[in-house]
Amino acid sequence: MEEVTANLLIIIVTIGMSLYAWSNQSVFYGWMMNPKAIDRNREYHRFITSGFIHADYMHLFFNMYTLYNFGGFIEQVFIQKFDNDPRIGSVAYVIFYVVAIVASDLSTFIKHRKDSNYNSLGASGAVSAVIFGAILFVPTSTLTVLVFPMPAFIFAGLYLAFTYYEMQRGNGYVNHSAHWWGAVFGVVVMIVMYPQVVPSFIEQISNWRPF
Repeated sequence: MEEVTANLLIIIVTIGMSLYAWSNQSVFYGWMMNPKAIDRNREYHRFITSGFIHADYMHLFFNMYTLYNFGGFIEQVFIQKFDNDPRIGSVAYVIFYVVAIVASDLSTFIKHRKDSNYNSLGASGAVSAVIFGAILFVPTSTLTVLVFPMPAFIFAGLYLAFTYYEMQRGNGYVNHSAHWWGAVFGVVVMIVMYPQVVPSFIEQISNWRPF
């Protein structure tokens, strides 16, 4: 039986909240990120609840599968930071994850706080923080994107370029701003926690060879 880690608990809670919201439309719309509702009605809970609900099963599966693959690593990073104490480290990881949800949506809130028709939801911002935090430590590890394997640092560069481009365009239904700022948040927090990760990152990339 798999150990119930903080990362696994986050996944379980997210699945539970998503399923519950799907069964109750008033809850679903009351938990979404609606910047105007936050600005006008002070519904600050939306900053957090919006990161625990998803649009559909595929949206939920993709985010939770990604979190499952990367979150355990970052939870261990926090545990090691706090003298290998799993209680403190795991709590710190949960705090990091929740703050990442909020931080990734601040730009969205500022931009759309007068737009009553704007809504967004999903854990993508926090998941981006987890992914990019992990890539800092192991930039040359191989990631398979669709069917194409590539080093993590190359994926990171392509992902950030695409996300920034789409964020500037401002079209579509995907909140690219949350992806971008979530990634930035994850990188900044890891550098603050482990300043030595920067020279290690540079060294690993410098020593990487494609063949």
